[in-house]
Amino acid sequence: MECFICKKHLGELKTDGITIYEDDFVFVGHIDNNGEPGYLGHLIIDLKRHVPTLGDMTEEEAVVFGRMMARVSKALMVTEGAEHIYSLVSGNSVPHLHMHIVPRYPGTPEQYWGPMSVRDWSDAPIGGNHEIIALCERVRSCLEKTNAQ
Repeated sequence: MECFICKKHLGELKTDGITIYEDDFVFVGHIDNNGEPGYLGHLIIDLKRHVPTLGDMTEEEAVVFGRMMARVSKALMVTEGAEHIYSLVSGNSVPHLHMHIVPRYPGTPEQYWGPMSVRDWSDAPIGGNHEIIALCERVRSCLEKTNAQ
């Protein structure tokens, strides 16, 4: 099967950033920009098992997935100062369940509000892999601290 997300989980391809979190059910990382600069903080939560939609999750997967959505969103607010978090599942390009978690930062003009338009703002935080890795490390550290509490 040719699935980008399954190949990523098998280590068959390298993506931008570093692993933020991984367990038996989910993987969290930054969206891959094919090595090009991208919108900082656009994270992806992948279900590890290959299923196409939210409705295909088991109850146990759904609990872990939902909890991770909340934890990652809170970590972006704490570490990056995001004022709002967008989330969306499309599945049109890659039929393997993954949730986009997209922060909106303070000062973003209202005409750029929305999960796919925030990055179109001329002052949107854009960075290369070095900045992406630093952001991933901050989010990972925040998740580790809140998990220890």
